[in-house]
Amino acid sequence: MTSIRLDTLTKKFGAFSAIRTMDLEVHDGEFMALLGPSGCGKSTTMNIIAGMERPTSGRVLFGDRDISNVPMTRRGVGFVFQNYAIFTHMTVRQNLAYGLKARGTAGAETDRRVGAIADFLQLTPFLDQPSAKLSVNILQRIAIGRSAIVEPSIFLLDEPLSNVDAAFRAVMRTELKHLQRQFRQTMVYVTHDQLEAMTMADRIAVMDHGVLQQVGTPLEVYNNPVNIFVARFIGSPGMNLLPATLVELGGRLHADLGKAGLSRALTAPLAAAARGQKSRDVWFGFRPEELSVAADTAGLTLAVTFIERIGSRTIAHFDAGGVAVKGVFENDVALQAGSTAHVVAQEQSVRLFDRATGQAIVGD
Repeated sequence: MTSIRLDTLTKKFGAFSAIRTMDLEVHDGEFMALLGPSGCGKSTTMNIIAGMERPTSGRVLFGDRDISNVPMTRRGVGFVFQNYAIFTHMTVRQNLAYGLKARGTAGAETDRRVGAIADFLQLTPFLDQPSAKLSVNILQRIAIGRSAIVEPSIFLLDEPLSNVDAAFRAVMRTELKHLQRQFRQTMVYVTHDQLEAMTMADRIAVMDHGVLQQVGTPLEVYNNPVNIFVARFIGSPGMNLLPATLVELGGRLHADLGKAGLSRALTAPLAAAARGQKSRDVWFGFRPEELSVAADTAGLTLAVTFIERIGSRTIAHFDAGGVAVKGVFENDVALQAGSTAHVVAQEQSVRLFDRATGQAIVGD
């Protein structure tokens, strides 16, 4: 296994900064997801790790070895692209065996490893079929298998599931995680889909506009986003953020949400951190699934604008004085569009962010 370290990495294309001073370490055998919207710099980062691009400044290290100027062909990485790029004139078997034959692997060993990876990726029935006649789903399996079969210590995947159907994506999320565990590879996975990142990755590196916003486990970035970008981007739906002003009432700190009403008193650690802020203007944040309907008129008063009933849960859309709010409830929740609801955010779920900087206000 091999670790990856990006040391003060930058990348410019003319006057455009695709990556701005990035420091990141991917541990031996770790599954790291690079997550962010289109244009955030995640694919450029992966291309630099692979050797397809050279950094403008900074270093790329595999273990203790600086490979910043080592050609892609000598880095020993496996790479799977968004567009599967397999040899359509070959059979599935020939595609899977291609890398092994190029390395001079003995015929018997090649046959054994082709059979094993085909069985793992459920490709055995297609081994002797021409690749050109197969579905996109199968072609992406072949692309993954062709790179995995040579057992690279570092495996890079650039949005490999974005062109396949939803059912296949769900299956492949599990298979890719099993594949990484089986070969104990260091894997870097580029995606704009936070569900993919949350379900597969050991840690997630969230990026936006070439800046690394936060690195942490899925639960860390979900529960404790460092800024409002991460808060909104992580979660489905993302975190609700309402403009608020901090006020003291009876010796306890509350958030005044204007037309929506007054929050419950903030927890002691959060209140202590908030009192250390220069400004009283904050974003009051809470996750949609951490909202509950109040038994009385306590809590926030919100207008119900739309109801989405999607099987096991209901997503309610609210208006909080011109700010859209979403809540996730059980499927039988008694809410109707056009009505007014009184809702409460769980005390421990509330997050505050400085309205001027967007940075989280963190209690001890």
